[in-house]
Amino acid sequence: MKRFLTLALLASLLVGCAGEKGVIDKNGYQLDTRHPAQAAYPRVKVLVIHYTADDFDVSLATLTDKHVSSHYLIPDVPPMHNGKPRIWQLVPEDKLAWHAGISFWRGATRINDTSIGIELENRGWQKTAGVKHFVPFSPSQINALIPLAKEIIARYDIQPQNVVAHADIAPQRKDDPGPLFPWQQLAAQGIGAWPDAGSVAFYLNGRSPYQSVDTAGLLDLLSRYGYDVTPEMTPAQQKRVIMAFQMHFRPALWNGVADAQTQAIAEALLEKYGQG
Repeated sequence: MKRFLTLALLASLLVGCAGEKGVIDKNGYQLDTRHPAQAAYPRVKVLVIHYTADDFDVSLATLTDKHVSSHYLIPDVPPMHNGKPRIWQLVPEDKLAWHAGISFWRGATRINDTSIGIELENRGWQKTAGVKHFVPFSPSQINALIPLAKEIIARYDIQPQNVVAHADIAPQRKDDPGPLFPWQQLAAQGIGAWPDAGSVAFYLNGRSPYQSVDTAGLLDLLSRYGYDVTPEMTPAQQKRVIMAFQMHFRPALWNGVADAQTQAIAEALLEKYGQG
């Protein structure tokens, strides 16, 4: 009788445990999730914006083959269904997509492992007389991007400085999404980083915006913000890093030249968002 009561009590405790909040009953075992570790961090930390440099059909074919992929693809003019723009999801967010390639941001490599990639159908650029001319993004495409980006940022608590251009994380290889991408407009919507105008003016300190500054000093600021800067870089490679930064934060002039305004913007960003 005593043994029966003991078994009954144990069974009662087990049933009670299974019904407790934080205890999950599985097939063949139970999970106790009531003691979460503090040393745990989200896998997704970065949102990367790209352009496809091709039309939609070719872009879709490329992004669904065996070599490259992206989580989302947004057409130049998204088709409307029930009053809402349609976006293509090509890879579930819990799976790795091969969109960043060889990359670096804020001390981290293998950005594919920790990012969500969004591709925008856009022709990219063409050269005329040696000058790159970029294709603008349609308002309807940006309007479709905004709610998607907001949801991703909220879902993974992505910091503003970690919403980046492909060119930011791979400046030696990539230009996308280019200087016509409306980073300032998106930052006003809570998507990505943007310097405060007052801080830029403070750091500019009355200098002419295009006054030359020390290239090494500027690159040090860009390195501290998050860009990949190494001692062995050639002048051409240094210029690519500065140009990527300017396309993002000073799109009116992205010549890759170290000047006072670029320096002031970098200092204002570091003040607002901290070092990488």
